Amino acid sequence: METLNKSAHSADVANLPVCIIGAGSSGVTAAKALKEAGVKFDCFEIGSNIGGMWRYENDNGMSSAYRSLHIDTSRVNLGYSDFPIPEHYPDFLSHFEVIDYLESYAARFGVRPHITFNTKVESVTPNHDASWSVQLSTGEVKRYRAVIVANGHLWDPRTAAFPGEFDGDSVHSHHYRTADPYKGKNVLIVGIGNSAVDIAVDVCKGANKTFLSTRRSAWVMPKYIMGLPIDRWLGFFSRRLKLPTTWSRTIVQRIAYMVTGDQRRFGIPRPQHAIWREHTTLSQELLPYCGHGWISIKPNIKQLEGMFVTFEDGSREEIDAIIYATGYKTTFPFLDPEVFSLRDGEASLYRRMLSPDRPGLYMLGLIQPVGPTIPLVEVQAKWLASVLANDTALPSREKMEAEVRAHREEITRRYVGSARYTLEVDGRKYRKQLFGDISRGLAGV
Repeated sequence: METLNKSAHSADVANLPVCIIGAGSSGVTAAKALKEAGVKFDCFEIGSNIGGMWRYENDNGMSSAYRSLHIDTSRVNLGYSDFPIPEHYPDFLSHFEVIDYLESYAARFGVRPHITFNTKVESVTPNHDASWSVQLSTGEVKRYRAVIVANGHLWDPRTAAFPGEFDGDSVHSHHYRTADPYKGKNVLIVGIGNSAVDIAVDVCKGANKTFLSTRRSAWVMPKYIMGLPIDRWLGFFSRRLKLPTTWSRTIVQRIAYMVTGDQRRFGIPRPQHAIWREHTTLSQELLPYCGHGWISIKPNIKQLEGMFVTFEDGSREEIDAIIYATGYKTTFPFLDPEVFSLRDGEASLYRRMLSPDRPGLYMLGLIQPVGPTIPLVEVQAKWLASVLANDTALPSREKMEAEVRAHREEITRRYVGSARYTLEVDGRKYRKQLFGDISRGLAGV
């Protein structure tokens, strides 16, 4: 009788649908993949429309898009594999154009009717029978055999702490929208990632003075080399010539040097690490704007002193406003930390999606590749659909844990120590792994 009851419970759970949380670029492609694989699912989106972070002023409150935002991946490399971005779009799409593309994608594959909008997922809880209970803002509690978390990881601001107090205006880049509030002011942007540089370029045109403070600096690369988007050069060396990613990036750096010269000439220190050990910062404008004196580079902040800021080189500037472009925490407000969380910024996930400790809980898009994220998340979604349709079997827990350890060791060897790089993947190698799993019908190590 006990064996019969266990079998009945297993069959009951297997017949349950799958839950997708979020309808951004990750959630939408997950919905498409499950639909095509014949896997029943529900998709819940806290906002009133698809698009996630790419929808400017998204009413879900989680978008970090600013008015001038353009994507850093060129059109030919950005889109989903079976829905190329039309050629009438520019090389680098604005957030408005990304949304237009995502809406066309959702319409083409009939995804929208499967999404429940204006519905927040309050909690996700594992049950003893291997199912998951999902509590919604409507008060409903629904049961699922698996949950795909696709709520993004660029929405919960990571703040920086410096000694002293600042009496001016300060904001995280997550809340930055336009340069209008900063006209005629002395503005300090903290950080040298893509958002920090975009905002500095945006602000400096109307500000009195614009400073950009960096702790470790970064390799600054142009978006175009000889009239072609830089990622097309990388694609030529890595895909056409089959060179390792480290070689490809080093070669492109040498070519870019002939275009821009030594960034130290513009006041931007050369990083101590090789270019392939960290993401580069892409900007066509930063170096010329520094050369014109519109943006001044400063080292790390030493002390905040009312309306003044002292830097580690001893210089001191009067500042009216600080914009902290200091990155994001990866958080899941609907998951108890005991169920899943990043420990010390690290995601211990098999194939960067599945926690060996929590079968049935999948993290989609929790990656940071060199290159485009959208097409790589599409491959993740296909892998998940294959697993959930029972077309691809998972290995034992021991093998999954071994793969997690091997990935962690590789990341430690390759990248500069930072919470950002615990989510790193080598796009070409990762894509090959996932498609290999699908073709074999068995996920490997």
